[in-house]
Amino acid sequence: MPIISRAGWLAHFIAFISGSLITLSLAPFNLWPLAILSVALLYLGLDKLGQRAAMARSWWFGFGLFASGASWVYVSIHQFGSAPPILAGILTLLFVAGLALFFIPLGYLWARWLRTNNAFFNIFSFAALWVALEIFRGWFLTGFPWLYLGYSQTSSLLRGLAPLGGVWLISFVLALTATAIVYTYQHRILGTATLCLIWLASTPLVLINWTTPSSKPLSVLAVQGNIDQNMKWDSYRLSYQLALYRDMTIAQPRADLIIWPETAVPINKDRAEVYLAGIQAWALRQESGFITGIPMLLPDETGKTYYYNGVTAGALAQGDYLKQKLVPFGEYVPLQDSLRGLIDFFDLPMSDFRPGPKEQSLLSLKDQKIAPFICYEVVYPDFAAGLSAQSNVLLTISNDAWFGESIGPIQHLQMAQMRAIEAGRWMIRSTNNGISALIDPQGKVITQAPQFEQTVLTGNVIPMQGLTPYLRFKSWPLLILISFLLASAFLLAKKYKKTISR
Repeated sequence: MPIISRAGWLAHFIAFISGSLITLSLAPFNLWPLAILSVALLYLGLDKLGQRAAMARSWWFGFGLFASGASWVYVSIHQFGSAPPILAGILTLLFVAGLALFFIPLGYLWARWLRTNNAFFNIFSFAALWVALEIFRGWFLTGFPWLYLGYSQTSSLLRGLAPLGGVWLISFVLALTATAIVYTYQHRILGTATLCLIWLASTPLVLINWTTPSSKPLSVLAVQGNIDQNMKWDSYRLSYQLALYRDMTIAQPRADLIIWPETAVPINKDRAEVYLAGIQAWALRQESGFITGIPMLLPDETGKTYYYNGVTAGALAQGDYLKQKLVPFGEYVPLQDSLRGLIDFFDLPMSDFRPGPKEQSLLSLKDQKIAPFICYEVVYPDFAAGLSAQSNVLLTISNDAWFGESIGPIQHLQMAQMRAIEAGRWMIRSTNNGISALIDPQGKVITQAPQFEQTVLTGNVIPMQGLTPYLRFKSWPLLILISFLLASAFLLAKKYKKTISR
């Protein structure tokens, strides 16, 4: 038996390293074959383990993944939450260790209920279990849909699967590939045949164009103000920020659409009406549409007012949008009655937002519909698909200054690329300090602005029409498939365990 399949600390350490390989498969490293190797090592490591050992093994794997891929939260806690380095380090460790708990059910369910003596069923049921838990992680307690396996393929031939079934279908195929590779050693014919079937069926999909242009290209101007996070909510620097975005905008040639990033106007919309009216009047004279991120203070049906993270459009563009998917601790504080006041991190500016309503109209520019995603929202696959299906162009605005000079903003950009591929639409990404970019329907970054600079991104996007299969059906076909595979594996495993117990 190989060391990786045994119980013990050495094998757990190998699992930790295996989990970190997924981070290396993602941006900015983009060593995408490591995604397959990572899952193959985990699968091999769980092959002979009992329930408790399998739970520990899968936790160490998840700990390696999140410690390497999500520890950028330290920047937010220490630099912007004013926590001392030791406290910030402890909170970061607790954060990534807590996220690793999502992997414990994988080890338990596999060892207790789904592992069989049938190589064919094992290949498919493990891949189904992997994706089921990715989907669960994106839903439970508002979700943390970050570091999905499928994001590693934004530049590989497997990206053609995204318009068919989204990022989770790619994750499924990668996990299938990983388990099939393991079986090429034990069952060479079965493993090789499965690998050939998977890749021969998947790679031609990249040649299909699911959507077509709906109008002529639109010229875009995205202003990147690079406002330091420490001054963003400083009332003494408000005039400077508003003047900066105004002056950077009017110094540029005319564009069909002018975009400012998330909370570029850092005061409530009702307080900024005069300022916005001036910008919109100028944009109207230019025959342009104008869109900016801005907080809003609005009443509910009882008349009580709440803060919302929003987007407003003016001049030739129209509509308002309120963010639905909020960032824990950044935009709202779970258990705030207990946590408020403990440390500055739990009292960040504008951390008392409410989620917007589920049914909202899109933004528009003349007869073209624009699907807006504010920061974190773009990382939710099925949520994004619901808005994208109604649109011609995708727009995500963000303030990634929270991530500092970490890999977080680059990972965030890669997820926006995947949303463009899934929808078959152009994506405009406008951020405070980078990475602002224009992304085509194949997920290719056509142009981008450098990080940490005051600059203006210009270029053209093409409004698209038509629905990819993923926009039409979302993840329901995949959910049905993995439910069938898991149910079949459960029944087979139950029958197998009854047989060996006699």
